[in-house]
Amino acid sequence: MKPIRLMRGFLTVGVWTLASRILGFVRDILFAAYLGAGPAAEAFVVAFSLPNMFRRFFAEGAFNMAFVPQFAKKVEAGEDARTFAEEAMALLATVLIVLTLLATLFMPTLVFFMASGFVGDYRFELAVDYGRVAFPYILFISLAALLSGVLNATGRFAAAAAAPVLLNIILAGSMIVAARAGWDIGQALVWGIPFAGIAQLALVWYAAARAGFGLRLRLPRLTPEMKQLAIIAAPAALAGGVVQVNLLVGRQVASFFEGSIQYLNLADRLYQLPLGVVAIAIGVVLLPDLSRRLRAGDEAGSRSGFNRAAEFALFLTLPCAVALVVIPEPIIATLFQRGRFTPEDAQATALAVAVYGLGLPAFVMQKVLQPLFFAREDTRSPFRYALAAMVANAVIAIGLAPVIGYIAAAFATTTAGWVMVILLWRGSRNMGTAVELDDRLRRRIWRIVAASAGLGVLLWAGNIALAPVFAITRPGALALLILGGTAGYFVLSQLLDAFRLSELRQAMRRR
Repeated sequence: MKPIRLMRGFLTVGVWTLASRILGFVRDILFAAYLGAGPAAEAFVVAFSLPNMFRRFFAEGAFNMAFVPQFAKKVEAGEDARTFAEEAMALLATVLIVLTLLATLFMPTLVFFMASGFVGDYRFELAVDYGRVAFPYILFISLAALLSGVLNATGRFAAAAAAPVLLNIILAGSMIVAARAGWDIGQALVWGIPFAGIAQLALVWYAAARAGFGLRLRLPRLTPEMKQLAIIAAPAALAGGVVQVNLLVGRQVASFFEGSIQYLNLADRLYQLPLGVVAIAIGVVLLPDLSRRLRAGDEAGSRSGFNRAAEFALFLTLPCAVALVVIPEPIIATLFQRGRFTPEDAQATALAVAVYGLGLPAFVMQKVLQPLFFAREDTRSPFRYALAAMVANAVIAIGLAPVIGYIAAAFATTTAGWVMVILLWRGSRNMGTAVELDDRLRRRIWRIVAASAGLGVLLWAGNIALAPVFAITRPGALALLILGGTAGYFVLSQLLDAFRLSELRQAMRRR
């Protein structure tokens, strides 16, 4: 995949992910307005977190990071990639069906480990009920993730990137319909989750069939290839488990402070916008590309792909991080402060947003660095690094919670993110020239930092200047602030030669 085509892949995934995140904000705005930060909102967040936690553990994390490189290499070598994918799908489906049955049976235990602060009040029973409805989502979305891996490995990114849009449309629609019909909004929302999973699976299954990979259902077989897949996936699964332990610690800490799970949830959703648009786009495109290049022995191409991914990530991520740190309150107040979500709730959420913003560059760079290991089928090193990050997260979250409350969880997440990226960078130093920084990236890093610092000054001054406008119309004032800041950042980037708009235009053209 040439650099321009690689960049176009980033943009394809990024644009669809941006659409999904924007619709996700519509969903979250409705969620905050209808349920606020009350018991039903917190119970839903915990219930929905359970299938998502295991989903990242099994599908998008461990399993796909092991499956995609092997599948991409089979496609590149002209081997029987379809049979390999069908056997992998059968193995994954079997594990997920067993997991879903066990989770349904032991749901009270799972909720306790996720949010023990709920014990003894209404939130616990509600979270258990919601969790039993929501958990089957993991089966549908994990199989959809595998099929997305098939599409991505063959250079087809649009359908897989578009699938999350369906989740947000269905969940937002369920709340609107329930509100107008007078139904229980929390129940309608949670029942929308498994239906959304079915819709996402149907979309990518159809797209894979159109691409020539209409996978058939098989009985699971533990063939030598599947054993090898499991061996490679196991350390990545453990690493994924470590990441989920970090999230678990944060939720446990927040569960002891009323409303805090919702504050952290909405703050997480906000910083996930740039993380999803940039980092997921890069991870999805870069992993199969590096795998194919390593198979072909293309060291120079691997280096170019890594450097352009890092450059693209920094150019889009650093200004977003600056915005989250400098103007979190106007953003949160505009998006969520309405209905049952009070000004006090908005301020508490804004503080968490600023702390997460400090960690955003680290979260994105992890997505650039991890494919360097996974493309080489090295899943053990990221696991060791994740363990160190887990220790840092637990010590900070638990140690600081009695002092600074729920925000300790956000500080812990950000610190653990930087620990992880530092260890990944140091670990990649023995991979040869394929991961060396080229002259172009070395020259542009500091210019991107300077342009981002200039953006921070513009946003700070603009927020003060627009205070009278915010008093009249928050959405209008925020739009002016963001549009002005974006224009200013692009002008500064051009003046400093931090990035060129011509490169983006080239990437978007079809060859």
